[in-house]
Amino acid sequence: MYKSYFGEITIRDIESSWIVAINENLIPKNTKRFILDYRKATLKIKSSEHSAISDFYKQYPEVFKDAKIAVITETPKNTVIAILVHEKDEGYQSFPFNTLEDALKWIDS
Repeated sequence: MYKSYFGEITIRDIESSWIVAINENLIPKNTKRFILDYRKATLKIKSSEHSAISDFYKQYPEVFKDAKIAVITETPKNTVIAILVHEKDEGYQSFPFNTLEDALKWIDS
């Protein structure tokens, strides 16, 4: 599943977009590979808030358990947030990338 973000994004934006996708059954059953593209987004998240993202994934094991989540980002701040989330991975795997090609290689490995 490919999900793209644009503009300024907060923790609340991330959570609410996932909740809509989950509640409206927009995620096909047994989907365990996600590509999240933040290249056109600016994360308005403090580095201390990064655990809210990993905590959110843990709240929805029916979606994210055993999932691979590739995060595409180009800015240093967005990359740092993705790395901090990666350090909190539990029950799923996430990793930041700079290109779609690298994200696809990892997600398919």
